[in-house]
Amino acid sequence: SAPILWAAQRLGIPTIIQEQNSYAGLTNKLLSKRAKRICVAYDKMERFFPKERIVMTGNPLRGRFSSNNNRKEALAHYGFNEELPVVLVVGGSLGTRTLNEMMKAWILTLNGTAPVQVIWQTGKFYESEMKEFLAQHPTANIWQGAFIERMDYAYTAADVVLSRSGACTVSELCLAGKPTLFVPSPNVAEDHQTKNALALVDKNAALYVKDAEAQELLLDKAIEAVGQPELLKNLSKNITELAFKDSANVIAREVLKLAEKYQKEHGC
Repeated sequence: SAPILWAAQRLGIPTIIQEQNSYAGLTNKLLSKRAKRICVAYDKMERFFPKERIVMTGNPLRGRFSSNNNRKEALAHYGFNEELPVVLVVGGSLGTRTLNEMMKAWILTLNGTAPVQVIWQTGKFYESEMKEFLAQHPTANIWQGAFIERMDYAYTAADVVLSRSGACTVSELCLAGKPTLFVPSPNVAEDHQTKNALALVDKNAALYVKDAEAQELLLDKAIEAVGQPELLKNLSKNITELAFKDSANVIAREVLKLAEKYQKEHGC
């Protein structure tokens, strides 16, 4: 989008940019010099952009991220019960090698039964490999699938979520209000996923484990966390306070306000 916005700015056409992450990307830093509004999802973004043009909007999302469904119904959807806590492992649509390898290593330490119930979303890229692995090492209390069609059920069932920390994923988890252990991807520009995660960790709204330490530490930390109701309560409360529930409409209103102002000024 950079060439289009760059050209528009030099033609005097008002532009809006949206920065999804807590650490601004190079393109947005350059475009912000002439952008009329900069929509952001994190505080302290004035270190990258002119403060007077920043609008806090959050990141627009689609889908259902509420966790207000009936828990019994959600658990039944995955064949789970209410006796054991639930850990949700989310690898994204294509999947995440680190989280999948972590699950494989953990399963190999078990004796056919997991001590917690796990919703394991492998991603499409790793689906056949992980399905074959679980067939070779059948383990009770684990649901495995390439995709999760009903994320509302997954969030309702989960006591703790293990996830990457891309901008939209973080925004989803804030809306769902779920205690989360982030595993930032190290393979992203300017290590922005770590910065996204730490923006929540600094507010006691999440925990995080480095990618290189995930296989060794992540599930142990998750199981430790589900045994601490007060910790989960505080994490849920703090992450919920960071949620933006109407981001798309807020951004759309900013677009319309700029368009109306431009029309009045140019008589069109």
